[in-house]
Amino acid sequence: MSEVERLPSYSAREGPLWRRYLIDSVLAILGSLLITTIIFALHLYPSIPNISLTYILLVLALGSTRGLFAAVVSSLVAFLSFDFFLVPPFYTFTIARPEEWIALLVFLATAIITGQLTSALHLRAEQASRQARETRILYELVRATNNEEELESQLSVVVHSVVNVFSSWGVRDCAILLPDANGKLTIRASAINTGEQLTPDEEATASWVMKQAQTVELHDVSLAPQQSTGFAPRAIVRSTVSLHPVRRFMRMIPLKTGAKVIGVLRLQLEDDPRHFTHEKSLGVDLDRTKPETAFFWTFLDQATSGIERARLRRESLQIELLRRTDALRAALLSSVSHDLRTPLSSIKAAASSLLQEDVQWDEEARRSFALAIEQEADRLNRLVGNLLDMSRIEGGALKPEKEWYPVDELIHDVLGHMQPILQGRSVVTELPTDLPPVELDYLQMDQVLTNLIENAVRYTPIESPIEITAHLEGEQMVISVADRGPGIPPVDLERIFDKFYRVLGTQHTTGSGLGLAVSKGLIEAHGGRIWAENREGGGAVFRFTLPVGKTRMETNE
Repeated sequence: MSEVERLPSYSAREGPLWRRYLIDSVLAILGSLLITTIIFALHLYPSIPNISLTYILLVLALGSTRGLFAAVVSSLVAFLSFDFFLVPPFYTFTIARPEEWIALLVFLATAIITGQLTSALHLRAEQASRQARETRILYELVRATNNEEELESQLSVVVHSVVNVFSSWGVRDCAILLPDANGKLTIRASAINTGEQLTPDEEATASWVMKQAQTVELHDVSLAPQQSTGFAPRAIVRSTVSLHPVRRFMRMIPLKTGAKVIGVLRLQLEDDPRHFTHEKSLGVDLDRTKPETAFFWTFLDQATSGIERARLRRESLQIELLRRTDALRAALLSSVSHDLRTPLSSIKAAASSLLQEDVQWDEEARRSFALAIEQEADRLNRLVGNLLDMSRIEGGALKPEKEWYPVDELIHDVLGHMQPILQGRSVVTELPTDLPPVELDYLQMDQVLTNLIENAVRYTPIESPIEITAHLEGEQMVISVADRGPGIPPVDLERIFDKFYRVLGTQHTTGSGLGLAVSKGLIEAHGGRIWAENREGGGAVFRFTLPVGKTRMETNE
């Protein structure tokens, strides 16, 4: 929230005009009389004929600091006091010589013109300073909201910015109300009263504001004007008489982008509820072109645009998520339907052949059919297992049940139950005899090795060997499955572990594309990592690591 703290507060509203005019008049009169007194006491006139130019300095000072009114008043007082105290006959407003009249009138005209020009320059300087300040505030608002990615954080930035910037205008709290999934307005962000819930009256009023796209002010009955002023409260909110010694009001303003209302801004104002409006009736759109309120509406429009951009970005992400979900669903149906149909068709064909009564199968043929059924059933079991494991991985429900187990025995067990697939293949293992046991989930690591070996069998020629090695590197056990097949295109090395991804352009593109993705999830659940590389001389190698840690014997010691 540091960006919000850097937002400067907007200039405070000036007091009543009569107070400003009174101060200007006092300064102008006292300043002119003071100069007249000095000239009179020191007898500077007529010794110095142009001593009246001293009044011009006062006019310049007042015009550049207080404005045109103070400059004009000081010019008139200087004209009258100079005539009354310094021009013969003294202590009267009559002038004996005509040239004195001309000199005083020229002085008065010069003083007034000088004051007007000086006040005009002062006004332009103030406007430039105010515009620069407003531009800085808007820039800081946009930067602060853009630095946040979540909608809730952006809303929090907006409400805190409104309070920080317009606190001198009487804003004490700000909240943003947005419709939820059911269309009900709820408080999504509040500057002070976090966790606050809307009262039924506030909820009904906010709904009316959003539907009608009009601003509504809320007052307490006990604080409403007793006399008829043409300005009556539309709704009643919680009483603030006992809680706050000063008057507080609420204003609900529709947040609009074009003709669409996306939410409601609720302001809590102190003392003067008309900081942002001069309308005399509620439920009427405010005039946003008035200089006194133009910056507030510009600020609010900028904040609303930021909220709308965040909402559109979130909807875009949801649409992209739905699109990807549909793509994954289509890929899943395409892959799984084919991979399920193939083993089921083989099982169905073998079982139907065995059940044919008009054919007498010998023992070897029956064994061949039974073996085919077993192999396809194992293949089907692995596919279903991969699907279930991928579902658990994505749902965060995969928790390995680790036990200490020798890696070499695990590899031999996997090669044993994969003999039907590995028939006719050359498998070379390089397993040191001093490998320590590793804490792992036996079934999950069995599935990882099965997926890697089956992948090597599927994508390599039958005459090429498969090499399985294991060795220690520091506190990691590194296990690799290598082949001498066509290898993996460099562009596919990073994506080969994605769901449903299969390397195209090869002779064998069967499979669901889940085996490597599941293997990656299982390895990462064990605290390891898995990657693929191309081998020199052709082929690919898949490596994964498992943390060794301390063995049970070392732990007991």
